[in-house]
Amino acid sequence: MSDRVQPDGLHLSFAIVAHTGAMPRLNRSLQAFGTAGFETILKEEIVALGPQVLPLQQGLTSGSVGLGDRLGAMILRTSETPRILHVRAGIFYTSIIAGCACADDPTFVGENTEYCEVDLEIDRETGEVRVSLAEG
Repeated sequence: MSDRVQPDGLHLSFAIVAHTGAMPRLNRSLQAFGTAGFETILKEEIVALGPQVLPLQQGLTSGSVGLGDRLGAMILRTSETPRILHVRAGIFYTSIIAGCACADDPTFVGENTEYCEVDLEIDRETGEVRVSLAEG
């Protein structure tokens, strides 16, 4: 796990999945479940998962390459079972239409606004999360 301190002093914990192969964890969100701060903490941890975990590429509607530099999250609904906390979240991000970058390539590399919905299943014992692109 790694902690990132934001300018406002908040600590964001996130897993370095691409390098370790470990399951990402949303421990702070799990601990905050049922409190007034739950939604804020959950959105911070979802954004911190980044493009290494979030299915940005699979959720593209306008571009050809999803970018993870300006992510935003919105919690749409939550439900729970004794073992799993289920979350549906909307993810806001940007994409580009990548060209060949040749000198005579007329393709303008501008950013597109993208949105997709994801389902998160948070294990209530371990905090491990599985993320998938929402269907329908």
